[in-house]
Amino acid sequence: MRFGVSLFTCDRGVTPAAAARSAEAHGFDHIYVPEHTHIPVVRSSNHPATGDETLPDDRYLRTLDPWVSLASAASVTERIGLGTSVALPLEHDPIALAKTIATLDHLSGGRVTFGVGFGWNLEELADHGVPPAKRRTALKDYLAAMQALWTSDEAEHDGPFVSFGPCWAWPKPVQQPRPEILLGAGGTEKNFEWIVAAGDGWITTPIEQAVEDGVKRTPDDAVEAGGPSRVAAGGRPGRRPGSGSPRAMARPRCLRGRLLPSRRHGRSGRDLHRRVGGRRRTVPVDPGVNDESSARRTRDQRPSSWCPSGPRMEA
Repeated sequence: MRFGVSLFTCDRGVTPAAAARSAEAHGFDHIYVPEHTHIPVVRSSNHPATGDETLPDDRYLRTLDPWVSLASAASVTERIGLGTSVALPLEHDPIALAKTIATLDHLSGGRVTFGVGFGWNLEELADHGVPPAKRRTALKDYLAAMQALWTSDEAEHDGPFVSFGPCWAWPKPVQQPRPEILLGAGGTEKNFEWIVAAGDGWITTPIEQAVEDGVKRTPDDAVEAGGPSRVAAGGRPGRRPGSGSPRAMARPRCLRGRLLPSRRHGRSGRDLHRRVGGRRRTVPVDPGVNDESSARRTRDQRPSSWCPSGPRMEA
């Protein structure tokens, strides 16, 4: 089992570079960061965690650019994976974004994981000219156009939202035909169908209640054919709703093609590895640390109020 760190990057607290360096030194496999270009003051979109237009906290107003954050992390590390959880491709020009991601994958030696989302904040998307009702189709078209740029010597694409004639575009990503694309979204049949058609795997939401059921519904034939990975993500250490005591939320563990029970269900890590025959999959967790000494504390002892720590996927 390999674990990653989810860092809700903002302009306070630990920097992505410092967090990535510490995470790598402590054996973590990935670092993941979110994306919001801006937050409109007037909104009617409900946040997935609060259920209304209110935000959990002000980190959303202060989020760092994910690709600059990951580039800074790449510059001070050698092994740790660099992921988004999630990025919002529809808020960018796809040709320019393809260049950014290809450059990061090239310079980092193939360490990028491209977590993407449709976007819950419709007003934010609208400011970028994205029609809310077409988010799914548009994202699929964007990713197809980007893959054309990543794989073809003379790339071209003619889709409903992106169109360009034959062109040259280097560098190509080290990972071919593309960095792994994971969709951060609820566990619905519609989302799983989208993953099979356009992605490589699933990132659950922090509020997902039926992770195991969702994993069972992911098409097994696609997984066995090298298709979607199944990735489970839990919320950050914090307080149980309605409780006054801090605790670490239970984090489902998931490998490609099989959901694994957590240790509290009585299976050791050795047993889990033996059951899946060595097929291991990254399972992000959020240590909520800002220095090397606190990284050694147990999960239940880690602070719940430190600014940059947060759910792996809320974009």
